[in-house]
Amino acid sequence: MQHIEKRVVELIEEKIADRDDLFIVSVKMHPNKILEILLDGDNGINIDDCAQVSRHVGFHLEEENVIDNAYRLEVSSPGIDANFVNIRQYQKNIGRTIQVKLIDNTKIEGTLVTLDDMKINVLQKIKEKGKKAQEVEKELPFDQIKATKVVISF
Repeated sequence: MQHIEKRVVELIEEKIADRDDLFIVSVKMHPNKILEILLDGDNGINIDDCAQVSRHVGFHLEEENVIDNAYRLEVSSPGIDANFVNIRQYQKNIGRTIQVKLIDNTKIEGTLVTLDDMKINVLQKIKEKGKKAQEVEKELPFDQIKATKVVISF
């Protein structure tokens, strides 16, 4: 399984080499023979990008006979409600409201303002009874983060 995923990553990187705005979120060969590729872009990703990657990967997997039995190839974006899995997703969402679940199960909601390799900074509105809401910047180290996703508001 891992050699399949490794080869797929190589094929995707080959296909998107000229597109600095696109990046791989994950590649997973599921036990039910679904090969799932999740891609994203700094400005989102469109169906044509997914289709081009799908054709490229599918063609080479067949040509090289990498997978010896039937499988289904699915290429898509992770979806707005999916948890972040890499730093590029954080970078792409600076300025948006996110919800962060820490390893102690505390949930923090606020605007993602900055990040580096070790942490993110979130601007959180704190409202105390009888007082005006205050904005407080909170530093959250990656090693304390269990899950992060964009808060969808309507």
